[in-house]
Amino acid sequence: MHTFIMQEGGGMDEVTAAYKEEAYELLGELEDALLELEDQPDSKPLIERVFRAMHTIKGSSAMFGFQHIADFTHEIETVFDLIRDEHIFANTEIIEKTLQSRDQILEMLEIENFKDFTALQKDLLDQFKAFIPEDIENIEDEELDLETNDVKENIEFQDFSDKQDVFDTDIPEKADQAPSILVTYRIRFKPNENLLTQSINPIPFLNEIRSLGKCSIVAQTKNIPSFDEIDPKQCYTFWDIILTTDKGLDEIKDIFILVDQQSDLTIDIIDDVDLDEENGYKKIGEILTERKDISKTELDKVLDKQKRIGQILMDNKLVEPGIVESALVEQQHVKDKKQKKAEAISVSSIRVPADKLDRLVDLVGELVTVQARLTQEATYQKKPELISISEEVERLTSELRDNTMSIRMLPIGTTFNKFKRLVRDLSNDLGKQVEMKTDGGDTELDKTVIEQLNDPLIHIIRNSIDHGIESPEVRKASGKNEQGIVHLSAIHSGSNVLIQIKDDGAGLDVNKIRKKAIERNLMHPDDEKSEKEIFMMIFEPGFSTADVISGVSGRGVGMDVVKRCIEALRGNIDVSSEPGMGTVITLKLPLTLAIIEGLLVKIGEGLFVVPLLSIEECVELPPELLTRVKKQNMMNLRDEIIPFLNLRELFLIKGDPPPIEQIVITEAKGEHVAFGVDHVVGQIQTVIKTLGKMYRDVQGISGATILGDGTVALILDVVQLIQAAEKINLEQQNE
Repeated sequence: MHTFIMQEGGGMDEVTAAYKEEAYELLGELEDALLELEDQPDSKPLIERVFRAMHTIKGSSAMFGFQHIADFTHEIETVFDLIRDEHIFANTEIIEKTLQSRDQILEMLEIENFKDFTALQKDLLDQFKAFIPEDIENIEDEELDLETNDVKENIEFQDFSDKQDVFDTDIPEKADQAPSILVTYRIRFKPNENLLTQSINPIPFLNEIRSLGKCSIVAQTKNIPSFDEIDPKQCYTFWDIILTTDKGLDEIKDIFILVDQQSDLTIDIIDDVDLDEENGYKKIGEILTERKDISKTELDKVLDKQKRIGQILMDNKLVEPGIVESALVEQQHVKDKKQKKAEAISVSSIRVPADKLDRLVDLVGELVTVQARLTQEATYQKKPELISISEEVERLTSELRDNTMSIRMLPIGTTFNKFKRLVRDLSNDLGKQVEMKTDGGDTELDKTVIEQLNDPLIHIIRNSIDHGIESPEVRKASGKNEQGIVHLSAIHSGSNVLIQIKDDGAGLDVNKIRKKAIERNLMHPDDEKSEKEIFMMIFEPGFSTADVISGVSGRGVGMDVVKRCIEALRGNIDVSSEPGMGTVITLKLPLTLAIIEGLLVKIGEGLFVVPLLSIEECVELPPELLTRVKKQNMMNLRDEIIPFLNLRELFLIKGDPPPIEQIVITEAKGEHVAFGVDHVVGQIQTVIKTLGKMYRDVQGISGATILGDGTVALILDVVQLIQAAEKINLEQQNE
């Protein structure tokens, strides 16, 4: 049931926006559920998810005046209600039409003044009506719907000082997702010593117990005799097990049903006592006496000693070390469970508009700048009290900055899930069988990075399916599974995230790419390029190896978009491929675009920041190491000839350079490039400020930052600088 809270003075525009925001989320949930249902058409939980999403969309749409969406959704909901009752079944056609209907609802949400259903929408409604068998009595609206009046009873009008509407949707728990009651059991499994002689291995029983939930197992080995007396056919070990599960006692007993008569098996429920906040779970002595490992009398005799109870009992040889260990495991297991339960109860969240987060980041950036100025002034004045205050402000500012950045971090799994529909529809259009797998969906990235990743990933996935994955016939002939795989994964790597798009298709054809590159004058026939360099040609504007232009590819624009977008995110791309085995495209991206780790350098009186992500090392350059090849500056770095760009010359900065220049060695496009600067100041972490409209198109500059003394330092775009230098060199060679 929904709870809508509207402030006094709040307009319907805000409420409508809140309704649409929830509807978009529900449509995303609906699409995910339908794609899963296509693989598991008999899954009742998935059918329930689809029905609930449709039902919620219909109810809130009717309530907020979007009656056309409610009417459209009603027919689909009716069909899935019949599927729930097993009158009809969720076949491929129904799922396909439901996906199309989901897209139509999305379109209707964007239409301001909706007048009538389109021809496609009317056709979809007719088809859903046709899915309902004639022998099934029509279901009355009041039997299928949650009455609008029932929903209206939950509308509350409250006053809030903030004029931001709160739209809180409390959807009832689905039958399959009702919160299960977790119970913790203590199990002692002591098999008969002759169990092994009956060809029964006790280990599979333990493994099956592990599958029921959180499980801790301690093997008791006190009965194992000496090596001379041991009989390898005998089972001397028994096990103490602590299990937290939502399964019942009978289900646990069923696991041991084959050895029940040949084993000493005890199962007790142990979490019926509340956790005392001061004393925690039961003491070791209580656990041991409860399990009858020692008597109460024996325990009382040793309680007056100062050692820990477990150590005392072992010193007195009343229990074996393994027995005490299992009691400690039980104690810790229950403590962990209680702690997690308490944490789960205390977890809460709040929805905040994105622009408020952006404003918060801007304010934190200003605070970082002020803090740097305070630190500089405190150091200059050398007053101990002022230095102490500045250090405390620096610590608090650092914590505030890190926490603010973490608020903007979102799991990339939601983005990955969006592509399941793309893979499904595209593989159907191309007559291919493709499955999408994902890994690392909980990897977090800045929301700005995630928002800009959508287009590059779409183009890469489309390219993988169209060019990479072969048709079922070709795959079968080459000994592959007819169904191809596109695998998306994400993993943290230091201050970056690596996103991999991997397919098991035909791989890239080096010779074909080279031939196309020569035809388009992207390389000379005599050029000796590595395989990796040739692979990177696919990202050149207008480049395509497709023989026929189709609606999916062939115009050479998709991968160019990928390159531009990833470079704009200060990331880089790596491509590897093996003929017949597939292709792997790896995107290396910074965790956030709001803060940059960089190297502060000085040229003349100007200060610049080189992103640390692209820096390999810093060296000094004596004049004799600089050479000129075809009007292009080159330098010898440990017998490696690499391009050299003098930033003083590139930026037309007047004045005399120092006698020995300092060099920043960077890596871009898989190659080393050297930048000459006057002086390397040191490493810096700073908040990025975007340039004004007049300077946004300046080549080689990606932003600016304010230093502690108030001066402005420009942030260099390494890739753009290299491209600009290459263009200048090309023009000079053609003169």
